[in-house]
Amino acid sequence: GLISLAGLDDLTNDELLAHASAVGEVIPLFGFYLQPAVGGRPLDVDFWRRFASLESVVAIKVAPFSRYRTLDVARAVLETGREKDVVLYTGNDDSIVFDLLSRYRLGGRQVSIAGGLLGQWAVGTARAVEQLESIKTWRAAGTIPAEALVLAQEITDLNAALFDAANNFAGCIAGIHEVLRRQGLLAGTWCLDPEERLSSGQLEEIDRVLRAYPHLLDDGLVGESLDAWLS
Repeated sequence: GLISLAGLDDLTNDELLAHASAVGEVIPLFGFYLQPAVGGRPLDVDFWRRFASLESVVAIKVAPFSRYRTLDVARAVLETGREKDVVLYTGNDDSIVFDLLSRYRLGGRQVSIAGGLLGQWAVGTARAVEQLESIKTWRAAGTIPAEALVLAQEITDLNAALFDAANNFAGCIAGIHEVLRRQGLLAGTWCLDPEERLSSGQLEEIDRVLRAYPHLLDDGLVGESLDAWLS
């Protein structure tokens, strides 16, 4: 089960790990390092080292939106020697391509991020599958083409608008909904929280990135398939 420690800000590492251990007695654990801007909390490398040591842990979604904190998780998994047992997935929508291309090496051990659990991939999903396959090919070859770096920046720019980075991610869900609304997959941009909506200026930013990066979206596929999907 995906275990997030959001909302447990007052607990110590020992208390958090006791909580995780208790859950792990019932189901395998899929850790979730959520960024503080949307409800997560900073967790140090000692926490992740001890978390990765739990036999019930099978994977971790790394989504702190921080290179330093992402490295903490990779380092912790390597230092515990569980890189073959604990699968890493990126949730860093601001650094998708770089995360997927990276290989973390420490003391003769190494680990790579296997895939992603990403809000960004709720749109342009077919393109994301193609991108992931290309990234796996580049990584296996040990050669990263210049186009990979261009793709990385394009996806980050697209995500900044959809996730409303300019307003500390206040409109991140509504931004994704707006793209799905334009494609006919949603009737509106409503969220469970009625106060959660597009931020001032976000719509214009979404207009900009959709014009700039049509190749990152699935408008053609959605247009061809929408009637069948909704019938």
